[in-house]
Amino acid sequence: MKITMLGTGNALVTECYNTCFILSDEGRNFLVDTGGGNTILSRIKRTGLSLDDIHDVFISHSHIDHLLGVIWVIRISAQMMNKGIFNGNLNIYSNDDVIPLINDLAEKLLLPYQYNFIGKRIHLRTVSHNETVNIIGHEVKFFDVKSPRTKQLGFVMTYDSDKRLVFCGDEPLRESSRPYAEGCEWLLHEAFCLEEDEEKFSAHEKYHSTVKDTSETAQGLNVKNLMLYHTEDSDLPHRKERYTAEAKRYFNGNIFVPDDLETLTL
Repeated sequence: MKITMLGTGNALVTECYNTCFILSDEGRNFLVDTGGGNTILSRIKRTGLSLDDIHDVFISHSHIDHLLGVIWVIRISAQMMNKGIFNGNLNIYSNDDVIPLINDLAEKLLLPYQYNFIGKRIHLRTVSHNETVNIIGHEVKFFDVKSPRTKQLGFVMTYDSDKRLVFCGDEPLRESSRPYAEGCEWLLHEAFCLEEDEEKFSAHEKYHSTVKDTSETAQGLNVKNLMLYHTEDSDLPHRKERYTAEAKRYFNGNIFVPDDLETLTL
């Protein structure tokens, strides 16, 4: 299985795209979050994929840097369906706050023929805490990250029989979620900024983590591989080097600080 990071930044970045990615396995693709605009379309194109290659999408929560790109995904997928060049259906998963919001936005912003594909070939599917769905051939269990800001789901994907990939959304992994992540193969976790820049970027005030916070969490969970994303972009050319150096002080496993459009084999 592979992961391609379409974007790696937080809500306010301008030098990279908002955090979202594609999990791919044996020709099947799972899009996780969609960023804040139609840049999602060019990012997908630059991976060599078409929207016709993506039949499963997950939106973690309602913040605009994760949600709004999905309207463009729906719009272009519906246009392709109308032309007979999109094979199969499109499933969009999220919680019971987000799904009605997506439907409302689509109804208000799309042309009637585009919106009419919803419920026919574009399926808005509500998922809840501890619900398990088979996506791209793998068991995906969703869990409530217990965000104090807005309802948000993360997930655990099981692959290669017993390996677990854990996606925490854009919130710190809290004590209630430890059982999902303990001993996992991959922990995908936000790291808003370096510890030395916490005051500058107000990571804790915004319910986010520093690289130090995230690395200490991963060390305590006995995680094998840690991926850091949802960062600021003030020094993007040196982000990988600087974030990796700080993480190594607190975490003994493998550390990955991907750039936009970077692909890793899991």
